[in-house]
Amino acid sequence: MENKSKDQYQILDSGNLQKLEQVGSYRLIRPALNAFWPISLPKKEWDNADAIFQRNSSGGGKWTWRNKLPQEWLILYNSITFLIKPTNFGHLGFFPEQKNNWIWLRSILNKCSNLKTINLFAYSGGSSLAMAQTGAKVCHVDAAKGMVDWAKMNLSNNTEINTSIRWIVDDVSKFLHREAARKETYDGIVLDPPSFGRGPNGQVWKIENDIIPLLEKCKNVLSPNPKFILLSLHSHGFSDNTLKRILQFVFGEKNQVDCGEMILTESTGKNIDAGSYARLTFK
Repeated sequence: MENKSKDQYQILDSGNLQKLEQVGSYRLIRPALNAFWPISLPKKEWDNADAIFQRNSSGGGKWTWRNKLPQEWLILYNSITFLIKPTNFGHLGFFPEQKNNWIWLRSILNKCSNLKTINLFAYSGGSSLAMAQTGAKVCHVDAAKGMVDWAKMNLSNNTEINTSIRWIVDDVSKFLHREAARKETYDGIVLDPPSFGRGPNGQVWKIENDIIPLLEKCKNVLSPNPKFILLSLHSHGFSDNTLKRILQFVFGEKNQVDCGEMILTESTGKNIDAGSYARLTFK
């Protein structure tokens, strides 16, 4: 990597329902459905993009390649090396808006030793790797084998991480049920559930119906002296205060909950929000 301390991702600008991103050596345009304002940078900056992703009515989309790009490449972001692979859904393989959550996880875990944590809906493993960097024991759970394999590749590219990660390909709710039956417990839980999902056997996940029952299952696998819950969402209608109230309802109002929006700061100095978070610290 060029500079082990310098982030190689930057959102440059947003507007007209799109965002302009610098991802390592390549400049990309992707949808930003909350960017109702006009662009701030000169149009020529956008015209220099190497690729643009546009959604279609079926929920997928199409990349238009203006220049030849590799199928995958590595970037350093928040002291983690990520494998970038543009997908047919417009994803890149990491969520940069989680940066401050990763910093917070490290700050909590660095104060303790031998903590056992679990990352649910764990995607390509950003939170798993951030926790593993502290030496914590990490269980990484995602229903998609392809994403778990991607997370394993990310771990292999972060050779300084010398702790092992337990990899689980499974439905999150079913896995939590089995862990509770086995009396397995965790000191910290991270989860970033989707708005909607459909399992391989026809199971349907709807955030508004299923988030509280899921958190109740999380409660059943907490250790006797738990440390934290980190909940983040990219779902419309779930503000940071909503997440705070949900956590307090399930885990008790005596616990401290900090909440806010996940913000990305553009090269122009302006901010764009990309979801909400709530961080519960047990008292």
